[in-house]
Amino acid sequence: MAVIIDGKEIAKKVREDARRRTDALKARGISPCLAVVLVGENPASVSYVTGKEKALAEAGMEGRDIRLPAATGEAELLDLIAKLNGDPGVHGILVQLPLPSHINEDRVINAISPEKDVDGFHPVSVGNMVLGRPGFLPCTPHGIVYLLKEMGMKTAGAHAVILGRSNIVGKPLANLLIRRDVNATVTICHTGTPDFSVYTKQADILIAAAGKPGLVSAGMVKPGAAVIDVGVNRIPDASKKSGFILRGDVDYEAVEKIAGWITPVPGGVGPMTIAMLLRNVVEAAAASRT
Repeated sequence: MAVIIDGKEIAKKVREDARRRTDALKARGISPCLAVVLVGENPASVSYVTGKEKALAEAGMEGRDIRLPAATGEAELLDLIAKLNGDPGVHGILVQLPLPSHINEDRVINAISPEKDVDGFHPVSVGNMVLGRPGFLPCTPHGIVYLLKEMGMKTAGAHAVILGRSNIVGKPLANLLIRRDVNATVTICHTGTPDFSVYTKQADILIAAAGKPGLVSAGMVKPGAAVIDVGVNRIPDASKKSGFILRGDVDYEAVEKIAGWITPVPGGVGPMTIAMLLRNVVEAAAASRT
């Protein structure tokens, strides 16, 4: 049976450190502040934003909750971002994705000042990450690497296989895994990969980030491998008060019997994403003058 990677417990340590650093900054007259912008009322986005705001409060940080109607125009949103960029009391800006279809997400991401890009999505942030220069790292990939290190896994020389090539997880995670302090060899599989099980069976570290529930079966996993499940899929379930249950990209019950380590869904990667966001906000505040 696999060792269950408790993302909640590991994230708790990161959040406690963020709280200590926040208290220290406040003693110097700097109150870390994150502006969270939500356009529309996508249920999943509302849930994510609520979780982030709760985490900010627990860390002693200020959260500016800015909610706009779905009909908000792109120009209006860009104008808001420009004002937040110029506000010295705001240290980080997070625009919850996805945005309504009439708004160009790239333009919005590009409009956020790199100094306040705590999501790590701005092209400048991405460039710094690829080149190994200082800058904000994207929260989910950074959280995954942190989990691997915290669990004491041997990453140097390990073969890491990533299922998914998104700009949010797959691509940035590949870049972080090949850094010298991790030193893994990386393979990315995607919709153009004919038979990705050929690669998953070789993986010492398997990261599933494809957004397809139950995609990874026990027969696709190398015995003893570390399996990191990034998938958060809402499956309709009328018996639940919420009307759905959460499932990852991995067949957890089957793979748990084969893997050496495994993250549950929920309670694995998700808590780390918010924890690393808090860390980025603290870093942004520490680098500011107010």
